[in-house]
This record gives sequence, C-alpha cells and structure tokens, in this order.
Amino acid sequence: MAAAATSASSSSSSLRSPPFKAPSSELKNPRGIANFGCRAGVISNHNSVLLRGKLVLSCLREEKMDVKASAVVDGITECFDDSMAETKVKEPSVSTILMNFENKFDPYSAMSTPLYQTATFKQRSIMKLCNGLLAKLDKADRAFCFTSGMAALATVSHLVGNGEEIVAGEDIYGGSDRLLSQVVPRTGVVVKRVDTTDLDEVAAAVGPQTKLKIAEIAHANNALLLVDNSIMSPVLSRPLELGADIVMHSATKFIAGHSDVMAGVLAVRGERLAKELYFLQNAEGSGLAPFDCWICLRGIKTMALRVEKQQDNAQKIAEFLSSHPLVKKAKGAGSVLSFLTGSLALSKHIVETTNYFGITVSFGSVKSLISMPCFMSHASIPAEVREARGLTEDLIRISVGIEDVNDLIADLDHALRTGPI
Repeated sequence: MAAAATSASSSSSSLRSPPFKAPSSELKNPRGIANFGCRAGVISNHNSVLLRGKLVLSCLREEKMDVKASAVVDGITECFDDSMAETKVKEPSVSTILMNFENKFDPYSAMSTPLYQTATFKQRSIMKLCNGLLAKLDKADRAFCFTSGMAALATVSHLVGNGEEIVAGEDIYGGSDRLLSQVVPRTGVVVKRVDTTDLDEVAAAVGPQTKLKIAEIAHANNALLLVDNSIMSPVLSRPLELGADIVMHSATKFIAGHSDVMAGVLAVRGERLAKELYFLQNAEGSGLAPFDCWICLRGIKTMALRVEKQQDNAQKIAEFLSSHPLVKKAKGAGSVLSFLTGSLALSKHIVETTNYFGITVSFGSVKSLISMPCFMSHASIPAEVREARGLTEDLIRISVGIEDVNDLIADLDHALRTGPI
C-alpha cells in the first residue's frame, strides 16, 4: 500500500498534535485482506525518527478502510499483510552486500563506517572489517588487505621456495612482470612464462616442481592457482568459485574506485593457506593502514554501480573505435580496452589532446584514464619482448569512467581527427 506523506512546518511534529487537520483518505481493499496494519515513524524537526507503535485496522472483505492522513505526519510507514505468502530469503547480490555488511567494529552502528585514527586497537579493527567484507564478496574463507597489489603478489611469491616453479602468463601488468622476471628469480624460484589462452602450452610448462598453475592442471599436480582479478572485480567474477585457491586484487582500481588510495587484497580458500599468508603479512608489516581501509570501505559501496556504468560506457566506446576510419584496430570491450592507430605520432597526439581522459597507468577509476603502455606501465619490459607480445608503440589503452559517454566519444573523435596524418 502506498501512503502519501504531507510536508509539515519546521516546528516539532508528533502523532498526538499534528500541525494541521488533514482530510480523510478512503482506501479500497480489493484483495479481501482480513488483517492489515501499519507501523508509523515520525521525523521531529527532520533530525530523528520515533517509532509510534503499531496501528492495526481491522476490516472485512471488500470493505473500505477510513484512514486519517493526519495519523502520519512527516512519517515513514511500513505496511504488512497477514494474508501474503512468505517470501523466501535468497542470498543477497553483490550490490546489496556492499550496502549492508555487518559493522561489529563500531559500537554505535553508524551508517557510515567511522575512522578511528589510531595505530592500535583492542582486537577489533577497521582492517578486520575490511578483510571480512572482501572475504564475503569473493566467497573466500579469509581475505587480507595489503598496502598495494604488488605487496600482495610479493607475499604470495614467498610461498614458493628455492628450486620450485611458478607458471605465469606472458601478458600481465608491467609491475607484476618486473617482480616475476627480475626479483623472484633471485630467491632460486624458476618462473616460466606462457600464453595462458593455450592450455596445451600451460600443461607443457607444468612440472613436478611447479607451485602456481591453472585450475584443473594445477590441482592435478598438487599446485596452487592464483588469479589476478583486478580488472574484473568481485562484481563480474569470483575465481574461487571456479577453482582458484587465491584471488588477488589491486584494490586501488575498481574496489576503491576513486584514485585516492593504494591497496591490495588476497582472498583465499582453506584455513591452512590463510594462516600462511597471515603469517607472512604480519612478518613483513604489509597490512593496510586504518585510514586506507576506511577509504576502501567508503569507495567500495558504489562498486557495483560504477562497474555497471563503466562497462556500458566502454561497450559504446569500443563500437565507436571499431568503426572509426583513423583507428587501425580496437580490442575490447570491458571497461579497460585498447586500440592501435598505426602511427606513433597520432597516438601521442591523442593521449595529449583529450580533455576528459587523465594520463596515468592506472585503471578502474570513476574518471576516464588514458595511457601508452610501451612508454608507461610496460616500459620496463624489453622492446623485443613487448613487440613479440603484440605491444606496439602506437598502442593506446583507456580505462573508461562514469562520465557521459557521448562526451567521451566526442573527445576521442576530436583528438583523432586533429592529429597528424
């Protein structure tokens, strides 16, 4: 049943003394409800809600109910119907979880998680709250927040010892490439790089000493599987449900979503593995600071909305780029996509000329971003290796934000058409 609330004056309002005499409203009862009731709440001076108990209206089938509109002033009504069938409670969606995670951390149950600027807590801390929410989103047994995505990956690499192996993809984030190719091998770990879209190649690379591999191949060889889910986020993918043992996120990206914090996440299956990772995080001091946890919790509430909008915008931009006469090749969609112009000069002009795309190596922000990977995120990879992997110098990568997509398309089109031929 819908109930209309009439605005009151700025003076205090209550059910006992409404500021005006409202006319009666006759409400038809077409379904023959035997027992109908309302719970009414009153907002006094627009700053507090007072529950005024339960108003029960008994009525017969097909009879009219006479309700005084003045019974609810500036109020909130919750209606119930005893004849309605019970609604089955299902598992909440990601967007619902993000707005309703349990906040045992705050004794006052604030609607917005408060920040306590302290380095020490008595057991409960905001980091535990952040860990718990991320574990719930990823369907993990436990999750851990780190100072960055790279700190999270470095911690996982310490699970692998001297003489053991890691099988990793060829086309990965430049920072991850640097860690796996230049740092991890110093500990005696062998890192093999393969095309992860070719399962035969992956299987051929796996040996008895391999510790990190792909799902069934991994588990058949008693190895762990780690998936970097930064680009997908828990909104679009939950790798633990698909067989992964560890999921990694750069929470700087879609999870926090506002380019205002650096953070990483590891979500894991199995208590034994979780204890190992917790020990390493604690030993290395790589846990996320309270303020950064608070920033993540604030930003994550809108993650589902942001990701949906970014996906929709990116699809339209991908279609625009695919049909543009000055674009040689476009690859997407997904809110992170790339395209080639066939001209290094033109690509540089586009990156420098756009008005609505910030020049940076990051992605997943509410603001659209643009970069040239060969000169930025993947600059540490040797040129011949980049070229072999299809990363040519004219490659442009964009991360699509939540702006009006027509403005973004017009911005790209202007940059394309005003560049050198």
